Amino acid sequence: MSDQAVSAFSRRRFINASGGALLAPAVLTTVTTLRAQQKADSNETLKIGLIGCGGRGTGAAAQALGADYNAKIVAMADAFDTQIENSIKNLSTQFPDRVDVKPDKKFTGLDAYQKLIDSGVDVVLLASPPGFRPQHLTAAVEAGKHIFCEKPMAVDAAGYRVAQAAVEKAKQKKLNLVAGFCWRYSTSRIECYKRLHDGQIGDITGILATYYAGPVKPMPPAEGRPAGMGDVEWQVRNWYNFSWLSGDSIVEQAVHSLDKICWAMKDQPPVSVIATGGRQRPAEAGNIFDHFHAAFEWDGGIICHLTNRQVTGCHNEVFDNIQGTKGRLVIGKGPAPYIDGEKRWRWRGEEKNMYDLEHMALFNAIRKGEVINDGDRMMSSTLIAIMGREAAYTGQKLVWKDDAPAAPLPAQGGKGKDGKKDKAPERASLAMMSSKQDLAPDNLKFSDTFDPGPLPRPGITKFV
Repeated sequence: MSDQAVSAFSRRRFINASGGALLAPAVLTTVTTLRAQQKADSNETLKIGLIGCGGRGTGAAAQALGADYNAKIVAMADAFDTQIENSIKNLSTQFPDRVDVKPDKKFTGLDAYQKLIDSGVDVVLLASPPGFRPQHLTAAVEAGKHIFCEKPMAVDAAGYRVAQAAVEKAKQKKLNLVAGFCWRYSTSRIECYKRLHDGQIGDITGILATYYAGPVKPMPPAEGRPAGMGDVEWQVRNWYNFSWLSGDSIVEQAVHSLDKICWAMKDQPPVSVIATGGRQRPAEAGNIFDHFHAAFEWDGGIICHLTNRQVTGCHNEVFDNIQGTKGRLVIGKGPAPYIDGEKRWRWRGEEKNMYDLEHMALFNAIRKGEVINDGDRMMSSTLIAIMGREAAYTGQKLVWKDDAPAAPLPAQGGKGKDGKKDKAPERASLAMMSSKQDLAPDNLKFSDTFDPGPLPRPGITKFV
């Protein structure tokens, strides 16, 4: 295994150290974009590159090939070569003539993404651990690629700002950017939310969204770590269990349910959130929770609850109950979505695979010379999920913007050395839009020692 470093790209170069303001990237040529469009117009083969070759990435590649008969997978990038080989093997059984990844187009290491982007592909599928997503998204946009970007799009506020800047650049360059929030492309869900926004259940009064499942990638015990393996490689191999790589389950998995809440609320941000969470099973040196409950408040006092759990032996369910003044909309994995109220309704149409549909939308847009950009809503849902996580981690009530009241810190007791009473500390800003949190380290090598931080402790862990 090569001991490669993260590329010279640093998220901090986009952030003004004094105030966190975004610095605009340099304007780059759109020649690559024009070539991709000419290729689409002439119905030539679209060359696809996959970054992140695990289960989700391999699935996305299969869906991309299924969406466009004249597309091929020609390049793959992953931190580990075994992931690439397994992905090629799986995809070749389904598409034997359309997986053509030559040895010099297999890129490994933490800087593999840039090599793939520079290899001449037209479309990039981003499916690496989310902690790397802002770098990968930015690089793909700067190179003028059309993009499928799996959720979530960041794990902290610093990454959010970088990814949001990439979204704006993608708009300027008229690049297609389709998000992996697959429910937005579900035939039945589109009809559900159309009826919701048309007022079929009246005004929304509250929402309960659940995402109860088992552990996704359980952390192995420390004795399972091979001798001589560095901290960074060990953490990347077990990425789900570290917040700097996964964002934790509320950001990595339950963000799907939160995205549906945001959809119902017309993609306006909440006013505030209070949350709880913790860890019931041993973390095995990981630093993520295995359950959360976040109560978001929207304008008008509307409370929307998101609750998720990843614990074995428990009831599993993905369920949305949207309550209104004239009824409720119920969406689950079982019976078809339905409205119970003054105007009763049940979905009776054909439900197509939403994972296929999102890729069909992407490739159809490329072929037709149209542009889809899911960027603003995908970034909003991601940051709101981070907000819920931080409310649970810290035990504080967080607000969206600084113009909401900031919570005062507890007053100090006793007297100082000069005999005078200690002053109360300044009021703390608990606004998500002002967060300066940056969990992801820059320029690490696989062999490096790196402390990802302890398991958060509400009431002790501070909001940054």
